[in-house]
Amino acid sequence: MQQSGAAGGRGCALFPLLGVLFFQGVQVVLSLEIKADAHVRGYVGEKIKLKCTFKSTSSVTDKLTIDWTYRPPSSSRTESIFHYQSFQYPTTAGTFRDRISWVGDVYKGDASISISSPTLKDNGTFSCAVKNPPDVHHNIPVTELTVTERGFGTMLSSVALLSVLVFLPSAVVVVLLLVRMVRKSEGLQKMSKSGYKKSSIEVSDETGQEEGDDCMARLCVRCAECLDSDYEEAY
Repeated sequence: MQQSGAAGGRGCALFPLLGVLFFQGVQVVLSLEIKADAHVRGYVGEKIKLKCTFKSTSSVTDKLTIDWTYRPPSSSRTESIFHYQSFQYPTTAGTFRDRISWVGDVYKGDASISISSPTLKDNGTFSCAVKNPPDVHHNIPVTELTVTERGFGTMLSSVALLSVLVFLPSAVVVVLLLVRMVRKSEGLQKMSKSGYKKSSIEVSDETGQEEGDDCMARLCVRCAECLDSDYEEAY
């Protein structure tokens, strides 16, 4: 009750979790509920999705509109960056010119957009507003976007993943070759002790096996060279 009184004193207060709006002390049930991520983190040059969903008590019609606005940090100036009504109209001017794309679906309650080639200058507050007449009462959620450069730790993790993908198969091949060579050596020692002589067919088979082992060894060396090359290119 104290919250209601405080809201009435300020004129208008919003309680989106309750789905109600207090206007001049009068409780109004929201007929349109909008949700968006409070915080989104992205990296320079990598596409970022700003998610926004809505629920309306009325069916979607061609009167439904969606508006995304942007406010730079430490500024009260807002900029319209996207408008939707039956068709998408991304901004054709300003900081986000030709960089806003529609990735939503109004019939699924999705009003999301994406930003391509983001920069550090894109940091700020984004607002998603949806209107679906006759639904007129709704909240307007905001999303704080933080764009940063990928750090050394992130680059290192990518190189480590690439190393595992290249090195692991090579390591498996090397282990199999070692096991095969050990078994072959043990077999030769046993035959040598027993005075066994190889036939011409066995000699031919062993020659083919040695060639196969040599090919596998060259493959392992090539994989190691590829790994060194990828590691150097990453840095």
